[in-house]
Amino acid sequence: MLTLNRLVEERDAEGILEYAREFHGHVCPYLALGIRASLLAMEELGVKRLDYSGSVDESILAIVEVNSCFTDGVQVTTGCTLGNNSLIYLDLGKTALTLVKRSTWEGVRIYADAERLARYYPPGARELFNKVIRERRGTPEERAKLRELWEEAAHRMLHLPREEFKVERVKVPPIEQAPIFDSVRCSKCGELVMETRAVHVDGETFCLRCAGERYLGVVGRGIIELGGME
Repeated sequence: MLTLNRLVEERDAEGILEYAREFHGHVCPYLALGIRASLLAMEELGVKRLDYSGSVDESILAIVEVNSCFTDGVQVTTGCTLGNNSLIYLDLGKTALTLVKRSTWEGVRIYADAERLARYYPPGARELFNKVIRERRGTPEERAKLRELWEEAAHRMLHLPREEFKVERVKVPPIEQAPIFDSVRCSKCGELVMETRAVHVDGETFCLRCAGERYLGVVGRGIIELGGME
């Protein structure tokens, strides 16, 4: 059995966090919160981390409502990723995960309330976060101190009691499996593009960028329109 799958099966949150550190680049409270929420949801739903068959069949979906560190904790723990089409991102801005079985569309939604969790942070950690991350300033020493405090907070988040979360059974409307589309070649840049993302002008095919059309992208603030003629 692969090591990460074994760690998840054994509910070894500390071990999973080390994998998440490599995936995410650093350890922070919301990365750990994503791991903790995932383990809770998997236990409630009685499912394992996605294996080969599960990832190909998209048998389990993880629906997240925020594009923060939390989501990387979910991807590492559940195996539901953007690339295997088992991760659904809803641009709602809430720290929440819904894990759902495609076979029944029965799911479990786990919500974490930041205000409720404030007491789990070491003294001064949130103030230092505001200075170093939110305001993008701070000395090298303050950045190093934040790293230390953030890791301490992360280890606390990993072991939060179930009562700190809102846990509810939900019924999710069916979501189609990822369709496979053919590709067509853009007349201007010469690159292949998914046919559903191509436009046709005067008998020629263009990708959205070459056509000067707007398209959607996920950035730090969520889903926004990008591109266009300007």
